[in-house]
Amino acid sequence: MTPIYFNPWLERYKQPFGAVQEKTEVNIWLSVLEQQNIEVFLVVHKEGSTTGQKIFAMNAVAEDRFHFRATMDQGWGLYFYYFKIIHESEGYKITQYYGFHGQGGEGKIYGSEREVIPYQLTCYQKPEIAPSWYRDAVFYQIFPDRFANGNPDRKINQPKKDSFIYATEEDTPFYIKNQQNEIARWDFFGGNFKGIQAKIPYFQGLGITAVYLNPIFEASSNHRYDTNDYFKVDGVLGTEEDFRELIAALHEAGIAVVLDGVFSHVGKNSRYFNLSGLYGKSTGAARNPQSPYYEWFTFNHYPDDYKAWWGVTDLPEVRKENPSYQEFIYGDLDSVLSKWTTMGVDGWRLDVADELPDEFISGIRKQLASYQEKILIGEVWEDASNKIAYDTRRKYVFGDHLQGVMNYPLRQQILAILKQSRSLKDICEEMIRYQENYPTDFYYNQLNNIGTHDTERILTMLDGSIEALDQAWGLMFMMPGIPCVYYGDEAGLTGGKDPENRKFFPWQAIDPAIFENCRKWITRRKTFDVLKQGEFFPFYSQKQQIFGIIRYLEEAYVIYAINLSEQEQSLKVSELISPRAYRGDYAVLNRIMENKHLAPKDSFFAYETK
Repeated sequence: MTPIYFNPWLERYKQPFGAVQEKTEVNIWLSVLEQQNIEVFLVVHKEGSTTGQKIFAMNAVAEDRFHFRATMDQGWGLYFYYFKIIHESEGYKITQYYGFHGQGGEGKIYGSEREVIPYQLTCYQKPEIAPSWYRDAVFYQIFPDRFANGNPDRKINQPKKDSFIYATEEDTPFYIKNQQNEIARWDFFGGNFKGIQAKIPYFQGLGITAVYLNPIFEASSNHRYDTNDYFKVDGVLGTEEDFRELIAALHEAGIAVVLDGVFSHVGKNSRYFNLSGLYGKSTGAARNPQSPYYEWFTFNHYPDDYKAWWGVTDLPEVRKENPSYQEFIYGDLDSVLSKWTTMGVDGWRLDVADELPDEFISGIRKQLASYQEKILIGEVWEDASNKIAYDTRRKYVFGDHLQGVMNYPLRQQILAILKQSRSLKDICEEMIRYQENYPTDFYYNQLNNIGTHDTERILTMLDGSIEALDQAWGLMFMMPGIPCVYYGDEAGLTGGKDPENRKFFPWQAIDPAIFENCRKWITRRKTFDVLKQGEFFPFYSQKQQIFGIIRYLEEAYVIYAINLSEQEQSLKVSELISPRAYRGDYAVLNRIMENKHLAPKDSFFAYETK
């Protein structure tokens, strides 16, 4: 076998690193130890192209290297490439292939072209320049029913029929289900807009500059992902005037507001479907085939057998390709987006974005473009650059669609580091693979989290360790992207799966140590511009069980390292490994790490200017 090597994470083999804009020149080098009687080809296929696979001869440029220079002139999209090497010896031709392996970076030799896994190169149409308020933000996610009740008498606004209200805010959430394991009575604590507004001083003390609200529109459930009326706020939360006052008060305090847009499905008892007759005996698609909403839904047998989101009968799925529904959601006049965005909402988070066709998302993006300084992010749990949903490659990252996504993989990476459930090498490489696949601005626009309403509480996952939670904060705040704190995580809330992860905020029992640790990291993020803008460089030492992150600009450096072992460890630049080429100043790193020893399970943070 002829020794062959390629690694797109090293400047010696690919420039520039990562995704590129169309019309950009890309240089690729392949090392082949033996150059006599060798032919080297770069095999490229642009997904969706009618020209098919292209094969380019690479030129020998040094003792062991072949080179090819290309301009990305086939338009934006995903390009996939690998190498074909033909070696002639003693009258025989031996063909080898070199392609993607593991998490990326260093690849592997293949003996058969059928087996080759190609490398991915993301080519985007234009960069996603987010508003400056967003890129500088520290977010706080609020599950509205569980945060704060601002009524002086603490009573619940407009209790819903066939629901129950907890006796105290300290009660543990609990579902009452019927024999079919369906929730029979929705439970409410009574958090509301006035409660959120009353806690603005709390946000300011913590350092929060933006809030992301789980759904606020009229619905039957406490989570409100079963929208009943997109043009009304839920009465339990208050009135529309309450919401207007909340937006004004948050903006006065320098805090932005992002809403949850749930446009894939509606509630079965919504005014659009109205199975129960809540909105009248002849209103809605399930009660009147002549309803203007009838064409929004797919009935297998009218009216009780219909297409529902993931088969959940509470959530009839909407036909997003229907023109009247599109106009309803994001039309220029009197649409859902125009009403709430005109009211002052600063952006939207699209629930289950992979359930929304690309044309639907681009329509939303176009509507938001008529306003200034708005943000559009999506719920995507996997690599958004190559996501396939319903047999269709999605266009999230290429321009004019999403500006960023929620960085769900980061939580799993952080938990794997702290619980040592995967090799540090594997986690480090996975982080760099996402960095490679995303356009730079899209990558820095991700909304980072270590907890949401869909996950077990981070403190519970870390077995109640305050020290480990502090390190989880550290890893999240060190990452490129926008940090987002899930309400109550900074107070010490615990809980397993839903509904335990949705307890009421413990206003009388905030853990001071956890709160101060969270505030410490928020302060660092806001103080050091390098944590918002700096280059990202993860590193590890499997032998020493050290994992760390370096962020750097031309003039400033930040290092965070965790000793995961049970022994004291020293930090030495020469012993740390990163799969990606480091382009910063090693002299600065050596000075920061000089004679630095980490106690068992301890961490180290340092900021230094050049």
